[in-house]
Amino acid sequence: MTVEPLPKVQAASAPPHEPMSEPQCPEVSVVVPLFNEAESLPLLVEQLLVNMRPLRKSFELVLVDDGSSDATATVLRQLAQATPELVAVLLRRNYGQTAAMAAGFDASGGAVIVTLDGDLQNDPADIPLLLNQLEEGFDLVSGWRHQRQDGALDRLLPSRIANLLIARVTGVRLHDYGCSLKAYRREVVADMNLYGELHRFLPALASIEGARISEVKVQHHPRRFGHSKYGLDRTFRVLMDLLTVAFMKRFLTRPMHVFGLGGLAGIGAGLGIAGYLTFSKLLLHEDIGNRPLLMVAVLAIVTGVQLFCFGLLAELQMRTYHESQGRPIYRVRATVRGNLAR
Repeated sequence: MTVEPLPKVQAASAPPHEPMSEPQCPEVSVVVPLFNEAESLPLLVEQLLVNMRPLRKSFELVLVDDGSSDATATVLRQLAQATPELVAVLLRRNYGQTAAMAAGFDASGGAVIVTLDGDLQNDPADIPLLLNQLEEGFDLVSGWRHQRQDGALDRLLPSRIANLLIARVTGVRLHDYGCSLKAYRREVVADMNLYGELHRFLPALASIEGARISEVKVQHHPRRFGHSKYGLDRTFRVLMDLLTVAFMKRFLTRPMHVFGLGGLAGIGAGLGIAGYLTFSKLLLHEDIGNRPLLMVAVLAIVTGVQLFCFGLLAELQMRTYHESQGRPIYRVRATVRGNLAR
């Protein structure tokens, strides 16, 4: 009895492996820092979608919860399930608006970044105005709340004083530094490390990098939910950061020019006073042991040496900072090469 072999079953050929296409980066990223904005959040997302979807640009909404104590995180999770364009970033605790904006910048992928507040006082309908202005060749477009809906004494007057002071110190003439509604090209914010309250100084920091800056008038609405998070203590923090920005604008790559100059001035003044006292002691035979000028001369020399050494250390630190990160001390806007004749 012969047993016929079973027919061979030909294995089905596996479909060719197709590499997964990487998700494309959106054209526009809208970054919104949030702190206790659970009530305004659904309406904010609705208004953003209504104004962004007709633009026919790919976009994402990067909403950063800065450690809110209300239901902001819960509402964000719910909205993220129903909104494919939404990216929710939940910080572990309250770090402040500057840190929240930095987290939003890092989580975003758009070639253009638009920022605004989450309290509905900025109008998402103004975003197309900023984008159109950006396409005219600018690197940063800032909103100007020319008709602010805030109290005259608690917000308007301090804000106007701050805007005048910041514009005078930084040299960047904007009417409204405090307006969060701004549009940036990604390369402008890519090189910025934000600390303290530096988010309001982004135009000044961008100017240091050689950015072209413009300003457009935008709408401003009264607060509908909650209360303002701004207080008097923030004014003093802004002033301290203003000094930092002023120093960075003038002496970022040459700190020896300010500290070294002060050190040399102190040493020169101390030596001059010491020379005068030596002349009085040796030639005029005056008693200089109890004269205040002797102490002034010693302090001036010691302070001058300290300032000079501090400038030298700052110079070495800045060189290390640039060289360790491969950061040049210049920024190239474009390189144009002519066609060589063949």
